[in-house]
Amino acid sequence: MNKLTVDVAVIGTGTAGLSAYRAARAQGKRTVLIESGPYGTTCARVGCMPSKLLIAASEAAHMVHAAAGFGVHAGQVRIDGQEVMARVRRERDRFVGFVLEGVDNIPDQDKIIGHARFLGPHLLQVDDHTSIDVSRVVIATGSRPYLPEELRGVGPGVIVSDQVFDWTDLPESVAVIGTGVIGLELGQALHRLGVRVSIFARGGSVAQISDPEVLHVAARVLGSELDLRFQHKVVSARQDGAEVLLTTRDGAGAERSERFQYVLVSAGRTPNVDNIGIETTGLELDAKGIPVFDPLTMQCGTSAIFIAGDANNERPLLPEAADHGKIAGDNAGRYPNVHPGLRRTPLAIAFTEPQVATLGASYRELCTGGSHKFAVGKASFENQGRSRVMLQNHGLLRVYGEYGSGLFLGAEMIGPRAENLSHTLAWACQARMTVAQMLEMPFYHPVIEEGMRTALRDLAAELEKGAPAQSKAPDCTPGV
Repeated sequence: MNKLTVDVAVIGTGTAGLSAYRAARAQGKRTVLIESGPYGTTCARVGCMPSKLLIAASEAAHMVHAAAGFGVHAGQVRIDGQEVMARVRRERDRFVGFVLEGVDNIPDQDKIIGHARFLGPHLLQVDDHTSIDVSRVVIATGSRPYLPEELRGVGPGVIVSDQVFDWTDLPESVAVIGTGVIGLELGQALHRLGVRVSIFARGGSVAQISDPEVLHVAARVLGSELDLRFQHKVVSARQDGAEVLLTTRDGAGAERSERFQYVLVSAGRTPNVDNIGIETTGLELDAKGIPVFDPLTMQCGTSAIFIAGDANNERPLLPEAADHGKIAGDNAGRYPNVHPGLRRTPLAIAFTEPQVATLGASYRELCTGGSHKFAVGKASFENQGRSRVMLQNHGLLRVYGEYGSGLFLGAEMIGPRAENLSHTLAWACQARMTVAQMLEMPFYHPVIEEGMRTALRDLAAELEKGAPAQSKAPDCTPGV
């Protein structure tokens, strides 16, 4: 057994782990990275980058069909599934290659291959070959796709999103389980590439939306294109030759059995903290078995253990993982002199069409505790100038402001170029701008951002009225 003594051990070499390693090294500490799987981040291998490649192909196909609305008529469209997936895999491998280049630059003595387990708060064992006495640990073990019990062990036709990007051709049909970001992005992309797609949701959620009005519009707009089935429960699934026989039950209790080449499960991800000996650390765990931690320092209790990225399940997004890792690694290096790190305004985007984005405080968060200290402004994109010019006039933007201070608090939206609108609004939110200050900023014409100005003007008018009586406050009840 090889024995090491180090200052900091980072378990995992994804976005959070690599960021933590660099931050701890910057503190001058002897730091090692431990990895049990292939190098390369979730984003590059099976997440944000390959999914955007598939979406880009679907957008190209969709624009050919949509061109007729402008009076531009293309010839017969032919989608070559093998070529589509070949580009996805080829470019995916390039992105992974960039990550691997960075890993290659890390000294070999700092990299340990194998599965790490805690034997105590300051002792790790990697497989059966290395024992590590460590002063501080950063858990950056990432997450894995969740597979419901009723879909386990069915056969090769039941897959998770990670497996999509190894396809060599497009399938004939796919049932997508889940209307979260990943399910909607992949479901719509495959639909636009000619795959028969049905998307099932246990409830009525759409991506990360919590605002009931935005949720209603999103369900209507996306449902006008996609076979979206809310309030559906998976009853059973059985592999039958090259297809899966999927039985579902709707909200009225009616059951329906259909055949699909694949059942793509997109029902969330599970943090990888259940097989690392976390029970030997003495850490307090939450109901899901995740160590309780401080989101400003990433420190688990008062221990010398820190947790970052998808492993802590706080905001499982790449920018957050990078920030988590930097904070965790920095504090692991300087422990016990722990400091709060920079936490940015929350920002999440779904690259559907129209795009979905949320930023700052969500509607659900603002409604917590039944308080009604915020006003709402809104703008529809149906008649917004630039949106109509582009034939992308679908969606709704809702913005939130604080009574009294006039501070801009956040927004939820589905609409054209929401990825750009949400960044502008997120910057204003992080800068703690008031709604009045935001309206003093320049707006060109004609641009999508004029819709944002409309919503802010509406919000300013509501703030000017002052806090209403409780009965006239924003409706905080859930529902589509």
